Amino acid sequence: MKRRSALKVLAGSLSAPVVLHATTAKAHTTSNPKNNDKFRQALESFAQINPGQSSVSLTVHDPDSTYRFDHLGTKPLFVGSAVKTYILGQYLLDVETGKLDENERLQVGPAVWSPGGDVLVDVQGTIPARNVLEMMIAHSDNTSTDMAIKQVGPARVRELIKKLGLHHTQIPDSTRVLFSYLNGAPSGKDLGWDGMQAMEKGESFGPIRDPINPDQTMMSTAEEMRAWYDYVLSGKLFKDESTLKEFKRISAMANAIPSLMPDGIMGYGKGGSIVWNDFNCFTIAGQMVIPGTRTVNFCFITNWSGAESTITPTFAQFVKYSSEMIYSLA
Repeated sequence: MKRRSALKVLAGSLSAPVVLHATTAKAHTTSNPKNNDKFRQALESFAQINPGQSSVSLTVHDPDSTYRFDHLGTKPLFVGSAVKTYILGQYLLDVETGKLDENERLQVGPAVWSPGGDVLVDVQGTIPARNVLEMMIAHSDNTSTDMAIKQVGPARVRELIKKLGLHHTQIPDSTRVLFSYLNGAPSGKDLGWDGMQAMEKGESFGPIRDPINPDQTMMSTAEEMRAWYDYVLSGKLFKDESTLKEFKRISAMANAIPSLMPDGIMGYGKGGSIVWNDFNCFTIAGQMVIPGTRTVNFCFITNWSGAESTITPTFAQFVKYSSEMIYSLA
């Protein structure tokens, strides 16, 4: 979601040293010293993209050992659409228990159209829920997201997040409610599609708010996002193997994942971003799978305050150093 006016956020940058934590069951088998050096160099470079506002959390699972790496992993930051993975998780839980059906056709139109993604804007009619979930993850489509969250209810997604002990992870009532709130509406107020169009033309409905706030936001920590993928992809969330396979199938569609994975390597996850006045964010979280060798669960986040001219170079650095970390562990 894009808007630029007078808002200035996230001033102040706290520099912190890169810290690596490792816990092992047996001798080091994850990567050779050369690859470890590459990982550390990439991690140190990533941490300097926006010092104090760039965080990393990874777990590397070998057949006989587990390693953990963190830099500012517990720092709450804005993660954008990366939180849509929790909506997917709750939706598939409801399918598993019979509350919902992926074959059910969901209504799309002005009542749910939301800026961002643009896959379903101007589309009217009904679409199978399975395809809605796919578009939410594959294209990060906000209309699909609001269709999905309407079915499960934001309160139940928050209950799942709380149950798993993810205390810093927050989702909005919907993407439209989030945009309405950031543009000055009361918390929980949906300004509707007319309001979204007015907002895109520069109209505001009250004081412009920061994306980092206690009411309507998309926040988490690198540690909590990484822990989510550790948990769900290890088979602990769903009772049925078929549900886990469906979660993996849809999560493999995320358009951010190929930018991180080495050629021929499987990955699951979700990315996120925002451009709101001078506030910006990039996030990518998920899992890399090297069959029979190891899995790497990861989250990379950077937040910063800067003009539009800073977005392209920051994104280039974000992808370069996060992918170098992933490649060094492949």
